[in-house]
Amino acid sequence: MIGKITGRVDYRGTDHVLVDVQGVGYLVYCSERTLAGLPGRGGIVALYTDMLVREDNLQLFGFTTLADKEWHKLLTTVQGVGAKAALAIASTLGTDGVSRAIALGDVAAIKSAQGVGPKIAQRVVTELKDKAPKIMAMGGQGAAQVEADESMVIDVQTPVDMPAKIPTPEPSAGAQADALSALINLGYGHGDAAAAVAQASGDAPDAGSSNLIRAALKLLAPSG
Repeated sequence: MIGKITGRVDYRGTDHVLVDVQGVGYLVYCSERTLAGLPGRGGIVALYTDMLVREDNLQLFGFTTLADKEWHKLLTTVQGVGAKAALAIASTLGTDGVSRAIALGDVAAIKSAQGVGPKIAQRVVTELKDKAPKIMAMGGQGAAQVEADESMVIDVQTPVDMPAKIPTPEPSAGAQADALSALINLGYGHGDAAAAVAQASGDAPDAGSSNLIRAALKLLAPSG
């Protein structure tokens, strides 16, 4: 399994990039947002990768952070969401947008991605609402690092596990920590996020991470 590659950009297509690693070209499919952030031809790039194995084809999908990769893998666990559809969702909404849409149950936002119909969008929101908080808490962690030297190597590794949570004496404390981390990674200030999580937790002391995130996001949404 190829978990990460580092090399020079040979060319970029509309949905993929060709990365030259010591004379071997790896064609890697990426979202539009990922492609937009890559350097031009000859630039050095590092991408975390996920490999799709079919009987007649092998495809690599590339991501700049482990969180992006984990979101892609999670989306493809939903029936009807293939690798290309998962990329379309990421291209349309971005990782933060996917997080908000699932947390708030925003089916319309998921449906706005090309090739995603209302039934699949509803399935994404329903099936992932309780699985999403751990990835949301990852944020941009694990951004692929690039060293601009002449010796390019392919880094073959298994996917890195998500950080283990530190045990807490009360289940609600862990849920609050996950919710706070997720909101900060979505761009909210620590003070505002903490206040929203505290209020949401006070209203529903036994709520899990996904419910706390959803409630806090509603509290943080602009009024009017």
